[in-house]
Amino acid sequence: MYNTELPQDIPTRGPAKPVPYLISGVLLIIAIVFPLIVPMYARATPRVGGLPFFYWYQMLWVPIDAVLIGICYALTSREDRRRREVLKRPAAGSAGGGTTDGGAVR
Repeated sequence: MYNTELPQDIPTRGPAKPVPYLISGVLLIIAIVFPLIVPMYARATPRVGGLPFFYWYQMLWVPIDAVLIGICYALTSREDRRRREVLKRPAAGSAGGGTTDGGAVR
């Protein structure tokens, strides 16, 4: 029978940089909180195309949220790719030309 479990000490990603995740969190908070502040847009004027402000303001947030979530996805995907690439690169001290037997000459 084969053992398919990986050892727990093998990392799958390198260390994370917090800035992309922080930016994504702020953008997601904006996308969620602003449409929930109803007193800010609970009025009838100005009208656009016959629609009261209350309705068109909510509909305006649909594409805005889509753009914000797309930016968050791009930021976190790029950071995840960077973290995966860190493990694929060879360590700085092991880059080409060195001997593996402690420097002994044959």
